[in-house]
Amino acid sequence: MGNEGIILFTLLGLVLVGGAFILSYLISPKVKQKFKEETYECGIETQGSSWIQFKVGYYLFAILFLIFDVETLFIVPWAVVMKEIGMVAFIEIIIFFFILGLGLVYAWKKHALKWE
Repeated sequence: MGNEGIILFTLLGLVLVGGAFILSYLISPKVKQKFKEETYECGIETQGSSWIQFKVGYYLFAILFLIFDVETLFIVPWAVVMKEIGMVAFIEIIIFFFILGLGLVYAWKKHALKWE
């Protein structure tokens, strides 16, 4: 019986977001303009091709950064309420750190941290 508010709030959010997308689609101009598809940077027109390939190394570093950055989202709230949550939560965060450490060791062994 207590979930009606959550369901109503979720449905209202979906309707508002969906309505915004539909309204944007309906009122947006349909004519393509050439200058909107061109690359523009610092007031100077691009010279040569604006499409370049990035090294895979950038991708690997970005993924590793995201993994170890998202773990901060779990660690900070845990640290704030550490005294109230007890020993079980402490053991869980130790296991979490251990798994993160294994991930770091794995990335190190696979030379994902070397820039080549």
